[in-house]
Amino acid sequence: MRTIKRRTALAALGAAASTLFAGAALAQQTMTLRLHQMLPPQATIPAKAIVPWAQKVEAESGGRIKIQLFHAMQLGGAPPQLFDQARDGVVDITWTVLGYTPGRFNKSEVFELPFMSGSAEQSSRAFQEYVEKFAADEFKDVKLIAVHTHGPGLFHTKAPVTGLESLRGMKIRGGSRIINNMLTKLGANPVGMPVPAVTEALSKGVIDGTTIPWEVTPALKVSELVKNHTTFAGQQGLYTQTFAFSMNRAAYNKLPDDLKKVIDNNSGVETAAMFGRAMDEGDKVGRAIAEKAGNNIVALDVAETQRWRRTAGTVETDWVNEMKGKNIDGAKLASEARALIAKYSK
Repeated sequence: MRTIKRRTALAALGAAASTLFAGAALAQQTMTLRLHQMLPPQATIPAKAIVPWAQKVEAESGGRIKIQLFHAMQLGGAPPQLFDQARDGVVDITWTVLGYTPGRFNKSEVFELPFMSGSAEQSSRAFQEYVEKFAADEFKDVKLIAVHTHGPGLFHTKAPVTGLESLRGMKIRGGSRIINNMLTKLGANPVGMPVPAVTEALSKGVIDGTTIPWEVTPALKVSELVKNHTTFAGQQGLYTQTFAFSMNRAAYNKLPDDLKKVIDNNSGVETAAMFGRAMDEGDKVGRAIAEKAGNNIVALDVAETQRWRRTAGTVETDWVNEMKGKNIDGAKLASEARALIAKYSK
């Protein structure tokens, strides 16, 4: 009997030791995370936000997290599939535009409404807090690292847009259903497509112009393909788009606690602000390239900008009414979004 007890004790000790060693091995194991996104590596967000983020995570993990970067859809699929690639574990982390999956991120769409925001850093801080408070359920299937916006959206066109009348009938690329509705209200013919498709669409005459912020124009060679750019009076852009930087939940859960903390420390409002800041700096670079090329930059005055505001304002009414049908108080969410943008714009 004593021998059996001794064997049982030894077996228990052995099992405990094995568990301990397995835990120690896991703690020392290098975890490789594959990060997939749609733009070429020289574009603003890959170069100035994603790469620095990855380097910071690797350094803070003591080299135990390795981030493998896959740019320009190298791992396959199309940009609208990126969010689901992270959700489904096809890859570990993705960065994408929320508007590429229409009707899916209803509460988050409020930041895309016309003339909602300006500075990308300020509105990205606001958007992150907004999502945490009012739209977290839209990201429940992933470990959300951060959300953010770009800076002021504007027109880049072959023929100049000098007022509402000159936009009418133009085929203009829009990046989301909210933006396409706005383009329709303004008299343009919207053509929906992800941003990587813009270069070919402009060069082949599929579109007459595009709505994008300044920051992405260098990577897409937009200032070479069109010679006219139209901006608006005031701090706010015609529109903005929203982005998500997401991680597969199972991949996050597999990390040891100390490595989860590294990811957590590089998630949230400061990460959102870092991405937004990169967008703001990219806007300066993109505009400078257009100016150096001698392109025509049209600055609409306050009175003309007000005409655009009034015409585009019905987009918000449409959105609020649509949200009502989904039992979402769109008017309240728009008010909350503006309050948060104001909070971070002080």
